Amino acid sequence: MEEFKYIVRIADTDLDGNKPVIYAIQGIKGIGYRTAEGIVKRMGVNPREKIGNLSDEDIEKIREVIEDKIEEILPSWMMNHRKDFYTGEDHHILSTELDLQKQDDINRLKRIKCYRGVRHEKGLPVRGQRTRSNGRRGLAVGVVRRKR
Repeated sequence: MEEFKYIVRIADTDLDGNKPVIYAIQGIKGIGYRTAEGIVKRMGVNPREKIGNLSDEDIEKIREVIEDKIEEILPSWMMNHRKDFYTGEDHHILSTELDLQKQDDINRLKRIKCYRGVRHEKGLPVRGQRTRSNGRRGLAVGVVRRKR
């Protein structure tokens, strides 16, 4: 029997070896429950097995699928960056790339001065939420009482 691995490194992320496989790989930014479920089913690994108990070969297979072949096994509707602005292709982005891509998208909206970009610049809600009573920061107060 192989020794237990307390930390497993996949996609530049340290995963807790005490967690079941399906929950451990959710620790990678960009992978949620449904994506993890699809990966585990495709690999044929027991989703309730602790990731630290898996053999090195199984961990290497999971790493390879997540880092290289995730776009091949996921349907296009499950990807987290669909219809890329420049190429028109569907991509599934992981870890720090996800943060960079999101910031690039927001900067593009700001550059073209569309409604959403302007709202981002002003720090206001972007998706139509009300602003009269919610989303307040600082000392904003709706009603000020007159001193007597």
